[in-house]
Amino acid sequence: MGTAGRTVQVTELVSSILDAYDRMEMESRTYVLAVLLPTTVLFIGTITLAIVWETLFIVQVLLPVLGAVFLLTGVAYPKLAVDRRRIEMENRFHLMVTHMTVLSTTNIDRMEVFRKLANEDEYGELTVENRRVVQLVDTWNQSLDDALRRRAKEVPSDSLTDLFDRLAYTLGAGQEMSDFLFEEQTVIIENYSTIYEQSLENLDVMKDLYLSMVLSMTFALVFAVVLPILTGTNPTWTVAAVIAMFVFVQIGFFLVIRAVVPYDPLWYIEEGYRTRSKQLLVGSSAVAVAGFLLIVLSMLASTFGVAPFTTLVPMESIPTPLYLAIPTLPFLFPALVFRREEKAIVDRDTEFPSFIRALGASESAKQSTTSVVLRTLRKKDFGALTQNLNDLYRRLNMRIDTESAWRYFAEDTNSYIIQKFSEMYLIGREMGGNPKVLGELISQNMNQLAQLRERRRQVTVTLIGLLYGISAASAFAFFTGLEVAVIMSGFDIDIGSSAASFGQLLHTDMYNVPLLRYLLLLILLFNGVISSLTIRTADGGHYGNAFLHFVALIWVGCLTAVATESLISVLLDVDV
Repeated sequence: MGTAGRTVQVTELVSSILDAYDRMEMESRTYVLAVLLPTTVLFIGTITLAIVWETLFIVQVLLPVLGAVFLLTGVAYPKLAVDRRRIEMENRFHLMVTHMTVLSTTNIDRMEVFRKLANEDEYGELTVENRRVVQLVDTWNQSLDDALRRRAKEVPSDSLTDLFDRLAYTLGAGQEMSDFLFEEQTVIIENYSTIYEQSLENLDVMKDLYLSMVLSMTFALVFAVVLPILTGTNPTWTVAAVIAMFVFVQIGFFLVIRAVVPYDPLWYIEEGYRTRSKQLLVGSSAVAVAGFLLIVLSMLASTFGVAPFTTLVPMESIPTPLYLAIPTLPFLFPALVFRREEKAIVDRDTEFPSFIRALGASESAKQSTTSVVLRTLRKKDFGALTQNLNDLYRRLNMRIDTESAWRYFAEDTNSYIIQKFSEMYLIGREMGGNPKVLGELISQNMNQLAQLRERRRQVTVTLIGLLYGISAASAFAFFTGLEVAVIMSGFDIDIGSSAASFGQLLHTDMYNVPLLRYLLLLILLFNGVISSLTIRTADGGHYGNAFLHFVALIWVGCLTAVATESLISVLLDVDV
């Protein structure tokens, strides 16, 4: 890229930051005085302190860097806040538009559509924008099309801006909202698919960046373990410093993944109605915690020589890295329970489009209630959804009100997308919408979402392979460096009569090998926690399902450490 291209990019970045200042809820002048001025003073203060304070060179370098981080954060925060709003809008955009389309087909006026959407807190920033449209109409007596045009200039999302602009023109021209939204469904779905796939492509880029950064940290940690033999510095402090950087990189990667991946949760979590599956998940987690505490207490009792634990749990025969791995085994129980339930949710999501399409077509053809249609429809095989449909039919037959019956149905499925679309279908039916049209609309949107989720699962599989590979490679490098340092620290070499001039060749007295080993195990533990949470964030599943990857990553790292120690001992024929 030439100088002109880089100049254009810098100009666009500065322009977007200045535009973000104009979009802030706080006045720009107030933000400059309250945030930018103090951070600028802090930055200048850190530079001054680094110059006048006679301390370690690394501290003198890091002080201005810390001040610069605060200053840059203050300068960039408005842009980050606008980007956060934009991402939140685009993540929920397709659901909001589908909901709007469903409401537009009912017997309510177009302003009531926006009032209904303004009460849906789940749409986040989109709900806020709908409320502002309603306020402009109700409070300031503007027409709906004028209100939409005004808000279109203020929102940070291009998708919402485009929708408001074209909807305002359509309504001003006298076209029905439902006609416009139905005509735009294909375009809206394609735009959402493009944004979704772009997010997944960004995830691929982040994987490569993460790989290079973690490998750099791994080499740095190996050097931090080995080089103090030659330099005489305290290896505990150098290892601790690299561990801090490693932790920073891991947390940063996790937060970036959270920001990059599209918002598309798999589970529907609702407090109140406690389903059998939720009881099983909570119970299995409680059993796992109890088993973990029991194993930890038994290992501690054996370590301190408490009978009969010294016989039942012979700690001296267990390799040190397995001290970390063994207590995690009870978490396999809830991991398998969560995994089985999540697979059932995916299966229900797969069956729901055909069910809702059949339900809408049958209700439209028979002109009857949902319970009457379900009497025959539930006899068909809808796979994992069949039992939930039987329960829905029984509740409707027991004269439980329709809204509660459908809510119990959604909670029993544990599916977020089933909950949202079944709620839309119920609202559309209660307000006089055509059930066949509603069923086909929801089925079309859900089928498209299923294809995007399959693509997301494929990307997540490659991420899982990367994280497992990095965990094994990092553990091998960490403990290789440690074992080499241990072996070299067993020698005491100096250079005879020249010792006064050149000093000792190997500095071994600073090494606390057990402490270094536990610091490396701490890295493996932290890596297991963050990597498992990263996987769950990437695939949109329940965080409780991270138990499986947590246990697996811990065992991969610890077994690699044991194998590395044994292999180096055998190859060098040294008893370490």
